[in-house]
Amino acid sequence: MTPWARPAVAAWDRLLVDVSGALIHLFGGHAGAAGSVLRDPSTGLAIEMKDGCNGLNVTVLLCSALLAFSASWTDKIKGLLLGCAAIQGVNLLRFVSLFYLLQYNRAWFDFAHDYLWESLIMLDALAAFWLWVQAVFRSRAMPPGANRHVHA
Repeated sequence: MTPWARPAVAAWDRLLVDVSGALIHLFGGHAGAAGSVLRDPSTGLAIEMKDGCNGLNVTVLLCSALLAFSASWTDKIKGLLLGCAAIQGVNLLRFVSLFYLLQYNRAWFDFAHDYLWESLIMLDALAAFWLWVQAVFRSRAMPPGANRHVHA
C-alpha cells in the first residue's frame, strides 16, 4: 500500500480483528483482540491480520471491475456496497475459520490459508460481479415502469 493509505489500512485491519473477536465471543468462543492480532487466551496461539489477509486487494479488484463496467451510477453504487459487503463478510468467515484451524491443526491451517481461502475469496468477488452484471442486464431489458409480473 502507498504510505498515505497505510494508517487507514492499519485501522481497517484492527477493526476486522475486533469484529472477529466479537463474533467468536458471540458464539461462545474465547479470543483476545489486540491491534491486528487475534489470540487464543488458553493456548497462546495467535494470527495476525496482514496485507492480503484483509480482503482489500480483492475488494479493489471488484470495485475496479464495477466502475469500469458500462452501467448507471446508481447501479454502480449498489454493486459497490453489496459487493464490498459480500467480500468482507466472507473475509470475516475466513479469518475466524483460520483462527480455529490454527488451534486444531497447523497443516490444515496452512492449506486453508495458502490455497483454499485464497481461491474462495476470489470466487466470491467473481460471483458478486457476475450477479451484479446479471442484475444490470435484467434492469436494462425491462422498461421503466413496466409491469414485472406476467399474468396468464
